[in-house]
Amino acid sequence: MTSKQIKWGIAPIGWRNDDLPEIGAGNTLAHLLSDVVVAKFEGTEVGGFFPEASILNKEIQLRQLRIVGQWFSSYLIRDGVSATAALFHEHCAYLKEVNAEVAVVSEQTYSVQNEEQNVFALNRKPTLTDEEWEIVCQGVDRLGGIAKSYGLKLAYHSHMGTVVQTKEEVKRLMEGTNPNLVGLLYDTGHTFIADGEYLSVLDTYCHRINHVHFKDVRKDVLTTCEQDGLTFRQSFLRGMFTVPGDGCIDFEPVFLRLVKKGYQGWIVVEAEQDPEIAHPLEYALKAREYIDSKLLKKSIGTVDS
Repeated sequence: MTSKQIKWGIAPIGWRNDDLPEIGAGNTLAHLLSDVVVAKFEGTEVGGFFPEASILNKEIQLRQLRIVGQWFSSYLIRDGVSATAALFHEHCAYLKEVNAEVAVVSEQTYSVQNEEQNVFALNRKPTLTDEEWEIVCQGVDRLGGIAKSYGLKLAYHSHMGTVVQTKEEVKRLMEGTNPNLVGLLYDTGHTFIADGEYLSVLDTYCHRINHVHFKDVRKDVLTTCEQDGLTFRQSFLRGMFTVPGDGCIDFEPVFLRLVKKGYQGWIVVEAEQDPEIAHPLEYALKAREYIDSKLLKKSIGTVDS
């Protein structure tokens, strides 16, 4: 057992937000990638503002970084499996060209993120009928097969305000999909807020986890957002999420479990924040210091062999 099998990345969402393009619009690709190098991370995920593959590859190679993967919003219920699969082929072709490893998928039909009502995700969560569950499971399996054909792993992202959010919904998706085609993206922040079962989900589905996001939660901000009935977007702009070590989640048992269970892959630091309030490089360095001093240092002699 060794933590050396784990690679560390940081997501671009701390610099620029795909859902709100005006957030951090002044932060360029060169700025982001240089900050990733300064904070000593090995790679990043693709953001919506990233350029075509040939340009991105040059920028990545100059800095000796790697591209981990990219989010894909599936609309299997709304648009149908065939239409979604066609778009996913294009998505995977790009990821293969930039030498990525993971295609992150999340079903966005009925997603609260697409709604403008002033209702926080915890108070208004979409659900699926049995017939819709069949479509989603079969559709995600098909996407998993497509990802595999490009040499990629499909990691399904359970996410606040979507049809796969809670532990029970994760269970239904995992039981309804092919483990050879569909893995689980384990996001500490979303799993914690969903129903507090972040360690239980990890223990139950560690054999399916093929990608990890380390996201922390400011519990006091979360409580206020719930009380004020804020939307998901309003909540993260208020500071509900932050980097590991800056919130209420204890990442030490999470990390030790991943290592002991033989997780091999990326752990990507991710925290939706307003870069005008939370300086991206400052928080990247804060996350790096926490990883080095609290996770990697304490793991030496405990799990490494």
